[in-house]
Amino acid sequence: MKPANRALMYACFVSLGGFVFGFDASVISGVIGFVVGKFNLNEWEQGLVVSAPTLGALIAASAAGIVADAIGRRKVLKIIAFLYLLSAVASAFAPNYQALVVARFIGGLAFASLMIAPMYIAEISPASLRGKMVSINQLNIMIGFSAAYFGNYFLLKLSGSDAAWVRTLGIDEAVWRWMLGIEVLPAAAFFLLLFFIPESPRWLVVKGRFQRARTVLQELQPHADVNAQIQAIKETSGKSRESLLHRFRQLFGPKVRYALIIGLIVGVAQQITGINAVYFYAPSIFEQSGVGKDAAFAQAASVGIINVVFTVIAMALIDRLGRKPLLIWGLSGVFLSMSLCAYGFYSAKYRLDRERLAPLAETVDVAALEPLLGQAFADDVSYKVALREALGDAVARANEAALIQAGIRMNPWLILIGILGFVASFAISLGPVMWVLFSEIFPNRIRGLAISFVGAINSLVSFGVQFLFPWEVANLGAPATFAIYGFFALIGLGLVAWLVPETKGKSLEQLETELARGRSGGGVQSPSELNPLQELS
Repeated sequence: MKPANRALMYACFVSLGGFVFGFDASVISGVIGFVVGKFNLNEWEQGLVVSAPTLGALIAASAAGIVADAIGRRKVLKIIAFLYLLSAVASAFAPNYQALVVARFIGGLAFASLMIAPMYIAEISPASLRGKMVSINQLNIMIGFSAAYFGNYFLLKLSGSDAAWVRTLGIDEAVWRWMLGIEVLPAAAFFLLLFFIPESPRWLVVKGRFQRARTVLQELQPHADVNAQIQAIKETSGKSRESLLHRFRQLFGPKVRYALIIGLIVGVAQQITGINAVYFYAPSIFEQSGVGKDAAFAQAASVGIINVVFTVIAMALIDRLGRKPLLIWGLSGVFLSMSLCAYGFYSAKYRLDRERLAPLAETVDVAALEPLLGQAFADDVSYKVALREALGDAVARANEAALIQAGIRMNPWLILIGILGFVASFAISLGPVMWVLFSEIFPNRIRGLAISFVGAINSLVSFGVQFLFPWEVANLGAPATFAIYGFFALIGLGLVAWLVPETKGKSLEQLETELARGRSGGGVQSPSELNPLQELS
């Protein structure tokens, strides 16, 4: 097998973890509506069920890079795969709300794959193909998202079947458990394939295992480049046994400051613009536009398709056009898309009439809603408050999709176009580019620690977005919620245009040298141009 093909094969094996992450993260979008009714969850409990994995990811992000620097990328990836497998089984059999939160928290510990997989792939890839190969992981994440949306929709339709085997397997009464449990299959495949990959050659050099590193590099890259590459890695790796405290000092020292600022800007922008609110609550968001549960699940599936298509486009462009242009285009699209969603929900009106009320008779006390007939509500918040006062919190939450569908007057196409535009903009920019940049901009000797730090910040912001989303929609309203995401996208666009450099086509060692001087290719060109960084420091 040709070296480039072997490296590609290993990248595909490792990036299967991206598929499992995508599936694990987005499958909850179809589950949450069922568990809200089954366990009678309020907005805060809904937020915790959805965001529990991100709490685990926050802990994992703080430690995974450090552990990967200590014991190797390969061993950490195996631990991650096992945690995914354990979480899938525990989630499917969770007897109550608390157990489900714990099971999903365990799965969140495995979200460290988001950091370790790109790190590993970058360290085995030729510089000319690094962006594309690291993006394979992002493509698999998007395919995982898509598989979860389609799986949820398929199982939802299947649960309404009269087939005897559907009843025997309990799909009709516990469809949400099947949505969660089917993750066992890709998680098991991921775990098994990791036994066939080598350790990262750059980690082996840092640990002084030069012969083994040479063997791995000879498998992955042309033989004539191996000795020079090992020497370059040795020169930029420094001492292999530096203490953790010393590496922390390096992380916050002047030579890494520019890279750290870049990582924080992109890491925060990726999450604070609302991507995980859209991914994890997609059916709920579409239900807010009044299309009903079945149509909302179908529209969520379209999110998966857009994800995959535009991630493939990003993979084709990232090593050709570069990282920074994709970020600028993508953040511009995110701002416009979130603005369209905010306008769409702002223009909505709410009014119940007798004709629309009739189909609700099987699930709610229609007589309790009689006083609301003919009343006009200017926004979603006042309408939902009135519904809860009339029906009680539990009944109103359990039937929210049908109640919104009965009362809303708006153009739902605005929301569908806005959400799909947002997903396309993210998939072509912040999604793949962030992890490519993280794997490129930090020095070899502290790469794991640095990615852990910026990954932890990224996870913390992600947790806040997911946890607060149900409360924001219930109390601030959908228009304000999406306007906030658009505002943050505008801020992120300005910071990216101002400070983020271009990194395409350069070796990791070359980037380390240039970023230590505060410049890289299309970025800051001389010390006299570093005033913005000096102001930030």
